[in-house]
Amino acid sequence: MEYNTQREKIKIIDYGRNIYKLIEYTKTVESREKRNQMASVIVDIMSQISPESKEVKDYKRKYWVHLMILAKWELDIDLPYEITREDTVEFQPHPISYTQGKVAYRHYGAVMEKMIKKVAEYPEGDERDELVRLIAHAMKRDYLLWNSDTVEDDLITLQLEKISGEKLHVPEDFKYLDYREYLKGTDDERRANGTRKKKKKKK
Repeated sequence: MEYNTQREKIKIIDYGRNIYKLIEYTKTVESREKRNQMASVIVDIMSQISPESKEVKDYKRKYWVHLMILAKWELDIDLPYEITREDTVEFQPHPISYTQGKVAYRHYGAVMEKMIKKVAEYPEGDERDELVRLIAHAMKRDYLLWNSDTVEDDLITLQLEKISGEKLHVPEDFKYLDYREYLKGTDDERRANGTRKKKKKKK
């Protein structure tokens, strides 16, 4: 079990931790073209989660700056705007409107479900397929952080399809990573301690 107090602090909380995870995964993609495509989709989702008035000139530039801040300026992509580390964007943080009512799978969280349902509205094509890949990877990582045991890939796929109302399906060529890859960068010792405490409590 990974607790919020054990997680790395996010500099901009408006978008939630799942956006941060998608950005972290995008960093690992070898193809620059795919990184560019994924970054563009992530920015689109950021603009839906935390909408900015479209009357503001270059309103989308703010999201690209936030993307680079969340990526710690380590995301190697072709930016649509000239952005430097010295860029500062004034913004007023505001709470995310979480899904009302019961969340189908608590370990994924309301923001992940909101993203899945939003992507389900996208037209079929490469952009949606790339985002489904990102979401599937993020879902498996969230599941493993919630439950230290391994998980069947088919279960993640089925849950993704259920949340999307059977509108989203992982591409035929998609492959999940080994569970160890998803747990890289986590505090293994604290996770182990959390698991032992959980077992002890059951006794």
